[in-house]
Amino acid sequence: MVVFVIMTDDQIFLPPVVHSAQGHYAQKLLNDLMDNYSSALRPVEDTDSALNVTLQITLSQIKDMDERNQVLIAYLWIRQTWHDAYLKWNKEDYDGLEVIHIPSSLVWRPDLVLYNKADDDFSGPMDTNVRLRYNGEITWDAPAITKSSCVVDVSYFPFDSQECNLTFGSWTYNGNQVDIIMGMDSGDLSDFVENVEWECHGMPATKNVIMYGCCSDPYPDITYTVLLQRRSSFYIFNLLLPCFLISFLAPLGFYLPADSGEKVSLGVTVLLALTVFQLMVAESMPPSESVPLIGKYYIATMTMVTASTALTIFIMNIHFCGAEAKPVPHWAKVLIIDYMSKIFFVYEVGENCASASSSSSSHSPQDDIRHQHLSSHIHANGKPGNQKVPCCPEDKKPPLQGPTVTFGPCVFCSHGVDTKLVRNVEYIANCFREQRATCAKGAEWKKIAKVMDRFFMWIFFIMVFLMSILIIGKAP
Repeated sequence: MVVFVIMTDDQIFLPPVVHSAQGHYAQKLLNDLMDNYSSALRPVEDTDSALNVTLQITLSQIKDMDERNQVLIAYLWIRQTWHDAYLKWNKEDYDGLEVIHIPSSLVWRPDLVLYNKADDDFSGPMDTNVRLRYNGEITWDAPAITKSSCVVDVSYFPFDSQECNLTFGSWTYNGNQVDIIMGMDSGDLSDFVENVEWECHGMPATKNVIMYGCCSDPYPDITYTVLLQRRSSFYIFNLLLPCFLISFLAPLGFYLPADSGEKVSLGVTVLLALTVFQLMVAESMPPSESVPLIGKYYIATMTMVTASTALTIFIMNIHFCGAEAKPVPHWAKVLIIDYMSKIFFVYEVGENCASASSSSSSHSPQDDIRHQHLSSHIHANGKPGNQKVPCCPEDKKPPLQGPTVTFGPCVFCSHGVDTKLVRNVEYIANCFREQRATCAKGAEWKKIAKVMDRFFMWIFFIMVFLMSILIIGKAP
């Protein structure tokens, strides 16, 4: 009796231990079969006929997919079945012995190789034993770790799917000598070990007959196409989600107060963070003209952050324009201050300057009237006097009995004021008015800057949201 021992741990085939169940019959059979047998020639009775070899592939595991080098590393079980015309016997002559297991090196083996092999080691499958039946049928099961070239398309990374081919064919025999037959319409996935990164959705097989330019004979081969779908959860949580959150910091830079001095620093920091993530993606992708989907997302986000930083610098220049700036144009007052500020809920900018300007505007008509009143009284009375009435509130002010001098919200009353003193007081009052006007002008520019900040903040928020939806929508 012949025993074929298979260790299921790590799926490694061990050489069988041959025991003689029928005594000397198994040894006698082996000696009789190997007598005058040559493993160098095709085992066919008619040299003009083709030897049919049935090929069946079992995919056990996807060990690795190297996108950068475009290499698929897979663990396969390869089963080849053919008939040897010189290894037949009558089982009745050997005590009913039907099957024996012998080393594969003793018999002829088809030279099927992986055409798209990408490994430096050109050794074939493991030299396991073959199963030999009394009718000459030989079955050779051998494990193999293959490294095959695979054209990787990363256009939709990390939502991409790949199709990697495993093409098997005879290296020296043409189709008239060795014909390859598919054992199944697809590869066997019943013992497939799930991969943490890739899902295998099938392994269809096709037979091709190719006429090469070097030879006129047909060369058949069988191509197994491994359909792989990437598991994108890892990349969503480690690459896409951080980029999505970081990209939302760019619009918030417009909400940061200009006086904080950190608006530009925030934009530069976000840009550097996105650059780091972009380099991480570039290191794992093959250098090709097709930019992956996540790479496009990073580039679009970096462009948006760069634009937001440039706009921040422009808006800060408006905010700190100062007293040297020109007055705000009328169209800007109407469009930005009157309408856009209400749309984007911008009400208070520069509270000190705004209150001062509002106070100045509320008292300026009275100041003008009192200034005209002062001038008329000075020309009417002629010579100045000495008596003065101190500044008093508007509602408790005594009746005017002479020239008056308006200083802010207060009025100095006297029967005769020196002309030089009046000019000095008028000069001081004019300085205060100019200061209030300058402060009001600066407050208007600051309000325009804040309204533009709020406007661009919402624009960039919408851009980030739409860009994220477009990237997710393009995923197959």
